[in-house]
Amino acid sequence: MPVGRRMELAGLPDVRDKWIKLVDTACHAEALGYDSVWVYDHLHNVPRPAGEAVFESTSALAALSQVTSRVRLGQMVGNNLLRSPALVAKAIATLDVMSAGRVEWGIGTGWERTELEAYGYDFPSARERVERLREAIAVARVLWTRTESTFDGTYYRLAGAQCDPKPLQRPHPPVWIGGKGEQLTLRVVAEHADYSNFGGSPPEWAHTSDVLAAHCEAVGREFADITRTWSHDAFVRATDSDVRAGDRRGLWGESFERWRDENLVGTPAEVIDKIGCYSDLGCRGFVIWCADYPSWETLERFALDVMPAFRSG
Repeated sequence: MPVGRRMELAGLPDVRDKWIKLVDTACHAEALGYDSVWVYDHLHNVPRPAGEAVFESTSALAALSQVTSRVRLGQMVGNNLLRSPALVAKAIATLDVMSAGRVEWGIGTGWERTELEAYGYDFPSARERVERLREAIAVARVLWTRTESTFDGTYYRLAGAQCDPKPLQRPHPPVWIGGKGEQLTLRVVAEHADYSNFGGSPPEWAHTSDVLAAHCEAVGREFADITRTWSHDAFVRATDSDVRAGDRRGLWGESFERWRDENLVGTPAEVIDKIGCYSDLGCRGFVIWCADYPSWETLERFALDVMPAFRSG
């Protein structure tokens, strides 16, 4: 959803107009048949802070839960360094009740050092961030499944904490872990995730999957029990010339051709072929960023011209 993270709302004149665009986009996505809507969990714009609106993810999801009725709701993905995991568990449980059981819990280590330090947060080593993530998931699970919770970890502690109401979903909302750090993050995925979300070209995505499979074997987890998904840009136009005329590119200065090759960018037929390639590799879900926001052209073309190729019935 367009929360302002990628400067997509900068052209709208008033902050209220920006918020309305976010709400209207979520409602339109639901009407178009999308399965879920997702929000970034960031505090600043990219590629650099620009004094432009970025709506906070948890409060945004709470609002969207009240104007939608079917789509599932998630952060892609929550930054574990921004909030106490006990408070996150409480908020997610509340949101699950508010939404009638439609929450997907997305969580990651946190990676954008500049915005964290700007807000006064420490930025630990990669190893510590992964260990904090592992403990945070354990904290949330005990709060969601026990009447009263005590937890004595290295980084987080509970002493008789109660989390009520409990989530409506049992035993708890699905756990999505975002990231593809091969040595540390994917180990936590193998241990704890219901869904694993990472990007990359098909060869890169396949390599990450192979690494995850090896971690699953090492920890005694069935690889098939983890649903693997892909997330990055989408940009769909009727013709190749229209695709090239759009030339949205990514955020980090890559060439148009590289951006097109590594994302769901192209005509409907090309995007269908790309999704088919990922699907053949075992990908079972796509969380797309529409690179032409605040326009709805990609949102609509993807729903009307691409999704039917993968819907049954």
